[in-house]
This record gives sequence, structure tokens and C-alpha cells, in this order.
Amino acid sequence: MAILQKGHAEQSGAAILQLGRARVALRAPIQWRLMTLVDDNPRDGSLDLVPWKKTVGTVCAVLLAFLFVVSGGWKLAAPFTWAQLVGQLQVPSQWALPLAIASGIGEVLCGVLIFVPRFRRWGSLLMSLLLVGFMLYFAINYNALVGKDCGCFPLVKRTVGPMFFIVDTLFLIGAIVAGLWSRRASGLREALIVFAAICVFAAVSFGVNKARENSISTPATVTVNGQPYSLRQGRIFLFFYDPSCLHCDAAARRMSKLTWNDTTVVGIPTESPQWAASFLHDTGLKAVTTFDVKKLRDVFKFVDPPYGVALDNGRPKAVIAAFDESEPARTLRSIGYVQ
Repeated sequence: MAILQKGHAEQSGAAILQLGRARVALRAPIQWRLMTLVDDNPRDGSLDLVPWKKTVGTVCAVLLAFLFVVSGGWKLAAPFTWAQLVGQLQVPSQWALPLAIASGIGEVLCGVLIFVPRFRRWGSLLMSLLLVGFMLYFAINYNALVGKDCGCFPLVKRTVGPMFFIVDTLFLIGAIVAGLWSRRASGLREALIVFAAICVFAAVSFGVNKARENSISTPATVTVNGQPYSLRQGRIFLFFYDPSCLHCDAAARRMSKLTWNDTTVVGIPTESPQWAASFLHDTGLKAVTTFDVKKLRDVFKFVDPPYGVALDNGRPKAVIAAFDESEPARTLRSIGYVQ
């Protein structure tokens, strides 16, 4: 009997030992899984376990996401307005509107990607490239652009100067920190869906703004030399200018050399109307003058002159917001207003 009890005890001990080993073997993968939830995939080295780094990276990502979504969203919501600002930054007129839309899409995409933790590294990379591209462009054209409003954020005036580069460098550092102290990016398919959604929004916004621009109701008359002058008969080119603006002066001089096809140029000084006659005389531009600037600006929205609108029997046929060596001659020639 003692021998049987001893054998039973040995068998029980062996069973307990095997059960203990099984528990240890089972506990290891469970502990590893729990650790991966805590340290967010530590084996790829994508995220340091120091809590303050997580916090700093997240704060940088959220702040940059807000700034870039607001900036890009404004560009997409008002592409024609932003295209006017781009035209003042030495960007060729034919690229102003496409650049406005592309910049808006890029900034919104960067903001969304850097906000979502699983996309953060991709957003950081794209945002860094975008910021470096901006700074390089302004650095190359610094002498021509210094002191001008870069038009980056609505209701915020940022002029090109040393502080512009300091602020953008801080943005760049924040983007790099947000990317380095984040987990490895994943979910390419979902990121592409986000990109497609932003593109759809940009296309819809452009269509709405274009339709609104084409549906503008031109005032029936303005006052020229004390008499009503019809804006709904024949071809008319409205030219908004500031007599003290060198850009406006250069634009008027170029237009004075054009051969107009049965088109009347109506000059509208936006500032210093007392210098309108001298401006037209000095530039050689043949135009009639109206001082109904408020009446016209309530209809035709723009940021700064020079700005032009081609009318055909009162209907807007073309809007010209960027004036350079090729514009407005190219557009006016395409619609038959000049030879």
C-alpha cells in the first residue's frame, strides 16, 4: 500500500510540474502581447517609452494639424482669392490657380495625416518636404519678395522676412519631432482614401467658386465724366489699379501697347483718385475713368490691384487676377479682345 501511495504521489507531482510549465509557456506570449499594447510595438524601435516624448510628439502633431488644415482649407474654399496672392509672389500667372489648389490639397493632407497616429510618420515626411520647398522658394526669390504678405493663413498677415524663416523652421522641427516620436506608419489604403476625399472636396469647391464667379451680375451703369455709362453694351475691360502701385503701372504700360479689337477699357482707381488722369497719361493707356470703385468692388471681389474683368454685354467673360509679362495679353487675345 505504501508503495502504491508513493507512486501516486510521484504521478501527481509530475502532473503539477507539467501544468506549471504549461502555464509559464502560456504566460510568455500573453505578457508579450500586453507589453506591445503598452509600448506600441517596441520591437521595431518606433516609439520611445519615455512618456514626455509621447506628449511632446502628440502636441506638435495636433498644433501642426490645426494650422495646416486651416491654411489648406482656406485655399481650397477660396482658390481664386488665393491665386491673386500667389500672383504677387513671382509665380507665373498660368500656374497661380493650379498652385493654389495643389497647395491646399497638400496642406490639408499633411494636416490630416499628422493628426492620425497611424499615419503620423507619413504626414511628418510630407509636411517636412512641403515646408522645405516653401522656404527654398522664398529664399531663392528673397530680394523680390521681402516685405510681401505670403498669404499663408486667413486673417493673419505674415510678411516675408527673417521671422518668416524662423517660424517655418520651428514648424519643420515640430513636424520632425512628431514623426520621430510616433509609431511605424500603417494603413496605406486608408491614407489613399483620405487623399481621394480631399481631392473630391477641392474639385467641388472649385466648381462652386467658378459657378459663382460666372453668375456675377454686373451693375448696369457707372458714372463717367458725370454721365451714366453702360457696362452692358459691347466689349468692356474693367481695369482696377492703384496709381501709386508700381505693379499697376507696369501692367498699364504693357496694355497700352496692345491692339484692342472694339473694346473699351474702363479704368477704376482703387486709391488716390486724384492721380487717375496722371496715371493714364504717364502709362499711355487709353481708357475712360470711373470713380464708382465701391459699387464695383461690392460685385467683383479681389485682394489688391491690379485686377481686371472682361465683360461681354455685361456678362463676365474672363477674370484676370495675375498681371505679368504674359497676362492679361494672353487671356484677352484668347477671347478676341486684342489682336
